[in-house]
Parts: sequence; structure tokens; C-alpha cells
Amino acid sequence: MSDLQIQRVDARQGSAEILQELRLKLSPQGDVVSPRGRALTEEVFGAALTPVEVVTTICQDVRETGTEALLKYNKALDKADLSKEQLRVPLSELEEAHSAADPALLDSVRRIRGNVAEFQQAILHSDVTIEPRPGVTLTQRYLPLNRIGVCVPGGAAAYPSTVLMTAVPAQVAGVKEIAIVAPPTKFGAYNVDMLATCHELGLREVYRVGGAQAVAAMAYGCDAIPAVNKIVGPGNLFVALAKKEAYGVVDIDSFAGPSEVIVIADETARADFVAADLLAQAEHSPGSAILITWDEKLIDAVENELVRQLDLLTRNQLTLDSLESFGALILVRDQAHACELTDQFAPEHLHIETRNPREEIARIRNSGAAFLGHHTPVALGDYAAGPSHVLPTGGTCTWAAGLCSNSFLRSGSVTEFDSAALNQIGPDVVRLANKEGLTAHARSVTIRES
Repeated sequence: MSDLQIQRVDARQGSAEILQELRLKLSPQGDVVSPRGRALTEEVFGAALTPVEVVTTICQDVRETGTEALLKYNKALDKADLSKEQLRVPLSELEEAHSAADPALLDSVRRIRGNVAEFQQAILHSDVTIEPRPGVTLTQRYLPLNRIGVCVPGGAAAYPSTVLMTAVPAQVAGVKEIAIVAPPTKFGAYNVDMLATCHELGLREVYRVGGAQAVAAMAYGCDAIPAVNKIVGPGNLFVALAKKEAYGVVDIDSFAGPSEVIVIADETARADFVAADLLAQAEHSPGSAILITWDEKLIDAVENELVRQLDLLTRNQLTLDSLESFGALILVRDQAHACELTDQFAPEHLHIETRNPREEIARIRNSGAAFLGHHTPVALGDYAAGPSHVLPTGGTCTWAAGLCSNSFLRSGSVTEFDSAALNQIGPDVVRLANKEGLTAHARSVTIRES
């Protein structure tokens, strides 16, 4: 393993511009497409298209020619030459995967499903009705979406955790139809653990297709995959751009980019813990992993630990590349300065490893998910704690929220007045309507006055 060349930044005398540089590099305007990805784009499209141009082309083709385009891009981009009938994983294959799965894995899936369902049920919205005055009943009601689509990244290495963190909140909300899409291998095979997880959760609609073409098919619908109401789940830049393109035709969870974490640590933090947490994020590759501390000795110790622990990882070269491109060790003046910079970056994940992490979190408004203390690694949230791991990235947590059971509800109001209540408020309605020149609105009230 080569020596680690991670950026070290002394921000004690000013702001850390490196945070904005990292943000730009990880954005759709940055260069997060691999050389292999660029070569494949030229091979398939005959030109060096930008990611936006690639996605626009794919979405238009799928919208116009449906399943034909879906199969074409499945073959061209994922090297999976499948027929329409082969796109959907048969029930027998789901059952076989479940039967062949490691019993310990299925036990873990059941326990995690319980954790997620318990939390998601606790936060689920319920109808609210008030009677502010005699004769007036006002209700806000919440209804589940009928049908959603879930993007699961991978293929041969698909993620069972994504199925849990997306489908279970939807099931808690009452969604009846859940379609799962994930990229196939060139032989159309799948990771059996992902299929076993789908079967365990009662998910029977699984398709061998991924990327922008899968998003487009779920948004616009085709004879192979019926359209959905909402598309959720993580993916690469092309998936994110396709979801953005589809928004308005369907709802989406967010326009998410590569994963990111900021670790705030003080002298009480263990360097090996902090390094492990940074590596866990960088392992996504690309993924931004940033340490912010006011303890200079900790920076030295963490850097040494990063080098030592990299050799223990199966994806060590990818993780090293990610750390060097998107990682940073930042020295700040004090606790307040650390909180200020973190709020500016607004990370997807925030891990606070300090003496009293509740002090820091009370000063920070912007994070997708926060993890407090030395014994709460972000991986708990990724896999098992209860809140979903589908979170806003790229600074969007300043206005966006992570996926949860309420993400799968639509709300609407129900209003009911009796005659006496109408007569009481009617003059106010008529007065404003006439001021706005909307006399038909006014008359719809006066015609009912007794």
C-alpha cells in the first residue's frame, strides 16, 4: 500500500476553503465519473457526452420506445442481454435464494427489520382533526402512496441494507406495491443475499435493470415495468440525474450525490476509532471523509492509524484513492469553530466523538444524520439502528430531510362547515374575493347565505 497523501488543513486563522473545494468535486459539476465510465459513454453513444447529456438521451429513449430502449441500454451499459420476460426475477428464484441463504443473515435481517419498523412506526404521521368553532370541522389526513420504486445499487454486490432502509419504511407507511430495481451482471444473475432479503420482507417484484434506464422506466412506465408514484434509493451520478429528470412526473426522495461524513473529535477521542470511521465512509469511493478537531496531536495519530488500517481492508486501493481525492484532516481553533465549519458544509453524516457530544450537536443545525459518542459508529445507522440511511447529500440537508415512513405519505385537507358557520365567516370571504375581482367566488358564498 502506498503512503497516504491526505490533505491536512490548518484553518485556525481563517475559514477552510477546502470544504467548498471538496463539495464542488463531489457535485454533479465535479469529475466523479471514472475513466472506465467515460470510455463506456463514448462506446455506447459514439461521443464524449456529459453525464447530463447521457441521462437526457436515455430518459427520452425510454419515454418514447419503452421496453425496447430498456433492453437496449441493459445490454449496452450493463452487458446483460436479457429478454423482456427475463427482466423480472421469478418467484421461484426468490424462494431458492431465501432457502439457500445463511440462517444467521436472515436472523439479522429480521432483527433489523424490527428496529427499522419500530422507529418508523413511532414517527409516522396520523390524521389530525380539530373543531375550532361550532359547525366547523377541519382535518388533515395522510394516505400512503399506492406504488413506489426502489433503486438498489450494485448487481453482483447489491446491498441488502438498502432494501431494508427503503422498503421497510414504505411498508410501515402502508404502501401496497413496491418495485425493486438493481443492475444485473452480464449473465443476469444477482446477489442471492439481496434476493433472500427481498423474499424475507415480502417483496416479490424485483427487476434485473439499473441505472438511468431503470429510473426512466419506473417514471414513465412501460409494458415490462408499470409506472410508480415515487422513486427512492441511492445510486451513482447517472441514477441521481435520472431521478432529477423524472421529478415532476413522479416524486423522488432526493437528488443525492456521493456519500460524506464529518467527524468532530477532541482529545478524548480514540485515534483508531476515528480512523475507522473515516475509512468506512471513504470505502464508498467516491466518498468524502473529513476530520475536524482542535487537537493537533489527534490529527497526527489519526493519520498514522489511517495508514495502518488501510492495509486491513479488502477495498484498500479504492479507499486510499477516495481519501486522497475527497478526504481532509482539518485543525480548527476550538469547539465553536468546529461547529461553525460543520454547519457550513452541512454533511450527510455527522459523527461527534467528544467528551460531551450533546454540547456540539446543540450548536449544529445542518446534518442529515448525527451520531453521538465514541460507541455510535455511522455504520449503525447504515445498517441497523432504525432511521433510514437514505439521506440528503451535497449540503442539501439545510432544507431537505432523510427518507422515512412519512416520505411515503401524501396529505390532504378535509373541510366541513354547517350553515351557521358559513354565515359567520362568509362576509370575510366575500369581501376579499370582491377586492380581488373574483365575483364568482363571492357569489358562491352569498348564494348560500340564509
